[in-house]
Amino acid sequence: MGSSYNYYRMFGCFNRKFKIRETEPPPDVRDAFFRYTGKGIQMNADQLLRYLVEVQGEEGCTIKDAEQIIQHVASRRHHLIRRLNHSLELDDFFFYLFQDDLNGAIKSQVHHDMTAPLQHYFIYTGHNSYLTGNQLSSDCSEIPIVKALERGVRGIELDLWPSSGKDNIHVLHGRTLTTPVPLLKCLKAIRDHAFVKSPYPVIVTLEDHLTPDLQAKVAEMVIQIFGEMLYYPQSECLEEFPSPEGLKNRIILSTKPPKEYLESKNQRDTSPVGKDSFREDLLKKEKSEIGVEDHDTDERSDSDQDDEDGDTSNDQQSSQPEAPKYKSLIAVHAGKAKHGLKRALREESNKVSRLSLSEQEVVRAAENYGTDLVRFTQKNILRVYPKGTRVTSSNFKPMTGWMHGAQMVAFNMQGYGKSLWMMHGMFRSNGSCGYVKKPHFLMDKGPHNEVFDPKVKLPVKKTLQVRVYMGDGWRLDFSHTHFDAYSPPDFYTKLYLVGVPADTRKKKTRILEDDWCPVWDEEFNFPLTVPELALLRIEVREYDMSEKDDFGGQTCLPVSELRTGIRSVPLYDKKGHKMKSVRLLMRFQFL
Repeated sequence: MGSSYNYYRMFGCFNRKFKIRETEPPPDVRDAFFRYTGKGIQMNADQLLRYLVEVQGEEGCTIKDAEQIIQHVASRRHHLIRRLNHSLELDDFFFYLFQDDLNGAIKSQVHHDMTAPLQHYFIYTGHNSYLTGNQLSSDCSEIPIVKALERGVRGIELDLWPSSGKDNIHVLHGRTLTTPVPLLKCLKAIRDHAFVKSPYPVIVTLEDHLTPDLQAKVAEMVIQIFGEMLYYPQSECLEEFPSPEGLKNRIILSTKPPKEYLESKNQRDTSPVGKDSFREDLLKKEKSEIGVEDHDTDERSDSDQDDEDGDTSNDQQSSQPEAPKYKSLIAVHAGKAKHGLKRALREESNKVSRLSLSEQEVVRAAENYGTDLVRFTQKNILRVYPKGTRVTSSNFKPMTGWMHGAQMVAFNMQGYGKSLWMMHGMFRSNGSCGYVKKPHFLMDKGPHNEVFDPKVKLPVKKTLQVRVYMGDGWRLDFSHTHFDAYSPPDFYTKLYLVGVPADTRKKKTRILEDDWCPVWDEEFNFPLTVPELALLRIEVREYDMSEKDDFGGQTCLPVSELRTGIRSVPLYDKKGHKMKSVRLLMRFQFL
């Protein structure tokens, strides 16, 4: 078989020729194959089973599983050629290790206990789920809602405003230039796509800026569209949240309940659109962030702003009682920190509720009374949302919320970047079902009623050892001049350990020049004090001497879900879409 080459045009007058090296198994793969075949040239099902149990750590694996792997490899590599020996040669074995559906780095099934109350889980949550782009002027649509649900998002947020004629309900980002979408479209999209990816409950968070008659109309809509899908409690307020298992294939509403009688004073302008009102709100938020209006988080909460879980209808001029049907449909009641955040976190109640805080508010609370946050989330739900000045739909680092027990860290799913990659990584856990059981130390109290304190540096519990063998697939997914017009790419891999502050680290491999199939074969150790919260973020870049290094793919993996042994790691593009061919071969071990 002849060699293949890439040709690159230099200075427009002559070609440079680079030989494309064939992909070969790294030494560890060769050694494993010959060790388990007794230096033979074929690996049968019994030998493969021993390898799977002893090297890959798959204790529950059976001879039938090994036989199925051999059948899969034979059908993919040899197509219609019938293989009579039912075994793998070295190239077959290497091919198998690179198949992420057969040999992936994380577990693909739901395996967490799903029978605990909702507050025991991190919940995949979106922010302003209807926006197609920025927070100021993008279109509102049901399409982003569909995309989020198909990815496994379980928390959908809708802002409800009266239409211009005050006779219908629109969904849009209030007091901005975003174009509205009818509520009916959004509700139908949720109904039709809620359980495509996951059977576990979808929480619809409503920011309600409606009059009582429109609230009644919302109640009629959700009952008509969701039907038996809609879960709502028999009593006025839950004493304990149900479990994800008990709420399978159900939709639940969360918002602030309307007051018994709407106040007739302090009427506010409920017009959802206007440049001046947006600028005014933005200025308020900016002042709050720098402490102009909020010198002490114990005195006032940013969540008092109407922009999150707003209930401006409570202050509209009216003497009508609230629509009783609407109030009874709210399963997860949201509240405000009316008397200061510190008091709200420490108040004991026989009812459960949800509290919403801005990202900067959570950072301040974590600094001043982090253990109160943890204690609050042991019984209640805490939602964290992006600050108002993120008009480009960017996101914040979610780890502060997670390590304090916040269940609903709400993200702009259209705001691509490193923070969203971390969100994707966290919710690859537990079969990508959208619910991840929180570590026991975030839910359990100690012998002296103490709770987990993220500020306390703990001893190293285990060390994650990562070996980056090689990468392949770029030559199939990209043109040969995509990374460099004059030569093959110069790839390197960066590894980031994201977790509690003591565990945060970054490493990188050496740069391999002019190689479409780089073989780094480098090993790195990551000591972990809280491995249960750790994420391994992986990014491949192509070195560029004169400009910013090019992006070559990324992924983020929950450390608690990693399968040991030699594994295939598929990479994703900047928007989080899986690349067709690009993947790494890596080894994971815990020491």
